[in-house]
Amino acid sequence: MLLAIDVGNTNTVIGLFEGERMSRSWRTKTDARTTADEIALTFRGLLEGAGEITGIALCSTVPAVLREMRLMLERYFADTPKVIIEPGIKTGVPVLTDNPKEVGADRIVNTIAAHHLFGGPCIVVDFGTSTNLDVVSAKGEFLGGALAPGIEISLDALAQRAAQLRKVELVRPRSAIGKNTVEALQSGALYGFAGQVDGLVDRICEELGEVTAVVATGGLAPIVVPESRTITHYEPDLTLIGLRLVFEKNAV
Repeated sequence: MLLAIDVGNTNTVIGLFEGERMSRSWRTKTDARTTADEIALTFRGLLEGAGEITGIALCSTVPAVLREMRLMLERYFADTPKVIIEPGIKTGVPVLTDNPKEVGADRIVNTIAAHHLFGGPCIVVDFGTSTNLDVVSAKGEFLGGALAPGIEISLDALAQRAAQLRKVELVRPRSAIGKNTVEALQSGALYGFAGQVDGLVDRICEELGEVTAVVATGGLAPIVVPESRTITHYEPDLTLIGLRLVFEKNAV
């Protein structure tokens, strides 16, 4: 079985693949202070009874966690084939940006998965700590995209800087016209971010032309997808699928 690990700024998503089918998945908190041994204890608990791990694919946007993950894999999975998404790893994705090295590994992995599943050109909208819009060409090239503050960090900043505002549950309000502070915040967050995505997708499509799909992924995607008019597909496991595809390209 292949163990796929996607370390994000807020959450770490883990998936187990039997061939092309993902049999189990987990979501844990990302903590930059966690040590390799603590990570190993978490994985031991999650993988108990799961069977033999025959391969591992990892990407991380958090350098401190990547260092500890690398150490953990060396100590506890020494004989297991591993692919860590970093420069030198074969992905098959030409990165057509000014500085390809600054593009996050998760964005490259999402590009692979989106083009594999939906063809191209397409747009990936990743709702995480930041909201990333990644543009994939018809040939599967990473063309660039747009980055915006994520929903949760935006609400956190608002609550910290405005004395009479607070954090609220991200659910659909009764109407766009909020009748109280909570509903007004919910309306601004939910409809505001859906409108932001739609506006960016419209502008990208003006430059790119017709797209085959606009694919949403990320932990907060289910909240926004129903309110967006431009998102055509929701794939919660997009990054894990991409990790599987990269592992297969590099497996010896």
